[in-house]
Amino acid sequence: MLLPHVVIDSLTDDQSAMWREHFAPEPGNRDPGIEEGIWRRTQDPRNAEQSGWTEDDNGRRRVVHYRLHYGIDRSRPTDRLVAEELYLYVSWLAPADEVAAHCADLKKWLFEGRWKPTGEGATWRRGDLYATLTEYDVHPQDDRADRDTPTGFRSIDMVIQSVDYHLPRASRNVPWDVLAGGMRIKEERGTPEYAEDLSGLLEHLPFVVEAGCGTSIEAGVPPLHFLHEVYRVTARRGNDLTQGYAFTMTPAEDILVQEVLTDTERKVDDMVGMFRHLLQARPTAAHRVLKALHDAGYAIGPVATHNFDRLFARAGLPEALMRRYDQRTPDMHYPPQAKALLVIGLHADRRDVQKRARAIGLKVFFVDTEGVTEHGSHKEYLIEGAGEGDVVVRSEAIPALHRLAELLSVRC
Repeated sequence: MLLPHVVIDSLTDDQSAMWREHFAPEPGNRDPGIEEGIWRRTQDPRNAEQSGWTEDDNGRRRVVHYRLHYGIDRSRPTDRLVAEELYLYVSWLAPADEVAAHCADLKKWLFEGRWKPTGEGATWRRGDLYATLTEYDVHPQDDRADRDTPTGFRSIDMVIQSVDYHLPRASRNVPWDVLAGGMRIKEERGTPEYAEDLSGLLEHLPFVVEAGCGTSIEAGVPPLHFLHEVYRVTARRGNDLTQGYAFTMTPAEDILVQEVLTDTERKVDDMVGMFRHLLQARPTAAHRVLKALHDAGYAIGPVATHNFDRLFARAGLPEALMRRYDQRTPDMHYPPQAKALLVIGLHADRRDVQKRARAIGLKVFFVDTEGVTEHGSHKEYLIEGAGEGDVVVRSEAIPALHRLAELLSVRC
């Protein structure tokens, strides 16, 4: 496995310029060229359907944390987008016999994948990657948090990372700090009003925008479940979406590390797939309409975005990134003249943007299809916390925003 790993072999001049403007490191701020994800899955009576919790089978845990560092390789006649650094961490807490069996499997996969022992503890190397395997009777993070280990359980950690890659301790602790925060409590669904279009918004101008993945999906960026599949966070119960998904909760069911160890280049190419799609995506008519509404003064302030594709910035709109792990309620500026919050394509108020808007008296409008289609199957997917006083327009973003622009006589 060689790094850097090519993501896009030949960038257009426009893509190179876009990278320099929107993905280059920002001094004092986050690095938009780093893709990061964290999942922690535990068994709890509240998630029994997904986790398989029962009185006799509980206490299992799986934590996945990844970071991919992207950059531009200018050593060729045309720029190439490459993954320069890689970090993948998978931690299991399970019955000791399952941990022992998984450890044996991991060593078998290391052999099959031609990883070579380094002679420095349980560490192997393949090209520009190191793999480190560690077993615990009591995981250090459980000891740190004074968290009990179920009787008869053990932990196992696998870290796969670039040679010489260093992740600061605070960053390594983030998934465990998230775990310590407990399960997210779902919002209670109320009785919002339904409307054919956003004409009601005309009585509450100007408005601030919050956007989830809906506008990005319209631009060709995969939905979040793309990452769930790449990192094997969930497994589909049946052959169609209506049967739902279950968490990957036993080591024997976890094929993520097996894929990385035995088919490294192909799996890394899967892992960089999201960034490949988002760099090839372009702002859609929805982004352009919002820019026109912003220029006309109807939309104000930054767009609260949960997406790391920079599509709003690329359309010329200011962004406030909500997708963070180390801060439950990121800063969000509501201009004092704002009268409403328009939420586009977002299922749940995980960063309390809507909650804070209501607290200062803003009326909340939603544009959302309230359904999701994956692999040819469609399933109802209601907005989680829409409630009394809110207005829901069941529509895709582009037609709903075009209609709003018509109502406001804004040319796009």
